[in-house]
Amino acid sequence: MKRLLLLLFLLLSPLFATSSIIVELEVKGAIGPASSAYLKGGIETAVREDAKMILIKLDTPGGLSTSMREMIQDITNSHIPIVMYVYPKGARAASAGTYLMYASNVAAMAPGTNIGAATPISMIPSTEKHEISTPEKKAVNDAMAYIKSLAELNDRNVSWALDAVQNAKSISAKEALQIGAIDIVAEDIHELFDKLEGRKVKVSNNTVTLDMKNSIILKYEPDWKTKFLYIVTNPNIAYILLLVAIYGIFFELMNPGAVLPGVVGVISGIIALYSLNMLPFNYAGLLLIILGISFMVIEVFVSGLGVLGIGGVVSFAFGSVLLFDAKTLGESVSIPLVIAFTLVSLVFFIMVMKLFLSSRAAKVVTGAEEMIGSHAEVVAIDDEGYHVMCHSELWNAASQEKLAVGQNVQVIGLNGLTLHVAPVQE
Repeated sequence: MKRLLLLLFLLLSPLFATSSIIVELEVKGAIGPASSAYLKGGIETAVREDAKMILIKLDTPGGLSTSMREMIQDITNSHIPIVMYVYPKGARAASAGTYLMYASNVAAMAPGTNIGAATPISMIPSTEKHEISTPEKKAVNDAMAYIKSLAELNDRNVSWALDAVQNAKSISAKEALQIGAIDIVAEDIHELFDKLEGRKVKVSNNTVTLDMKNSIILKYEPDWKTKFLYIVTNPNIAYILLLVAIYGIFFELMNPGAVLPGVVGVISGIIALYSLNMLPFNYAGLLLIILGISFMVIEVFVSGLGVLGIGGVVSFAFGSVLLFDAKTLGESVSIPLVIAFTLVSLVFFIMVMKLFLSSRAAKVVTGAEEMIGSHAEVVAIDDEGYHVMCHSELWNAASQEKLAVGQNVQVIGLNGLTLHVAPVQE
């Protein structure tokens, strides 16, 4: 009987075993304000769910240093072990991603991935002599000191980390494991968990032993605010919103009372300003875009033989390319998108110019100018002068020549409500 109860207990014990929760996040693409907000939300969820570990799948070309530092502060101050895993194969932890890897409690990579190239992009010398200014040296030295402190915090290779910042060195996952820049190389999540089982990690001055048995993975999805941030901080979206704002407001000014273009333009403009406030952009690029559109608009009203229009298109294209720096953000405005909007602007300019010229060449059909050249008939003569019928209306008329009732005349001038007429030559 005792043996039967013992056997029953052994069979049912897994059902009552306590499961550990692992919160999984995926940081993909350029590091920015949305990435920072996403990580912060993920850590808060892990704390709320009493998770035993946070797993972050990483694939990034780099991004903003300000957002990266915010994320590192959240990682290093977390009371829950954080495992950073460069995954899947072909992914990378470049630039800002290298700092995030060094900040994590456990740094893991999949085969076929790489890490490094952590030099601040704006600090890379552009001259042939590789001379950099004092502010640039300060920024590089600050970055080196920062990654060194992270390496010392998690017992990782310091010399290579400094080389990655100073000389933009990049290495594969296998090399990173050999020199101690990372802790684990794993084919997939299952192998990663097997290698994490029983591993001791230091978290907030405490040593924690990872228990991967009976673990449940809880995938954290960003809330609507974070999703909105991801959308508006994308350089392509910010660029589109900026152009929609400019053209919308332009259409409203050209056609007062249309309402819809103005409303769309103002809303897009506010969101575009919100995006530009969070993204570093080139003021010269923005001014070139505005200048290009201004030149195209001026060309419509001033006959410049197309010089202003062509200059506007060129200025618009160059400004679009210069607006965001791909090296700083990790990504920039798509070249096909720039070409598409440049062509649209060119077509728009040509159409507006054509409509404007045709409207100027069209014959006047209303107003006082239309009366000149019209034919009329003398219907009465009295002491006040002549009375003629023109466009089914009775007008007072004056003539330097003598006229007779029923005679056909032509309007040659207009003075107030009196027509100046002359006999029609038969």
